[in-house]
Amino acid sequence: MHGYRAGVAGNNMLKRPVSLGVVLWIVIGIVVAARENFLYDLGSLSHVLSAMLAVAVWPLVALDVHFGI
Repeated sequence: MHGYRAGVAGNNMLKRPVSLGVVLWIVIGIVVAARENFLYDLGSLSHVLSAMLAVAVWPLVALDVHFGI
């Protein structure tokens, strides 16, 4: 019975709609990060983390605030 309840809760999470704002934020972040070459070389964990951070805080990247992990 416990497994059934966990399955039902998991299905409800899959049906949760994603906000258009979140989708736009991520898409714009990917474009900005790619333009600034954060997505060029993802051969190490630090480069992957830097790319993820660049997508998350893309307004700072667009304003030429550069950072690295």
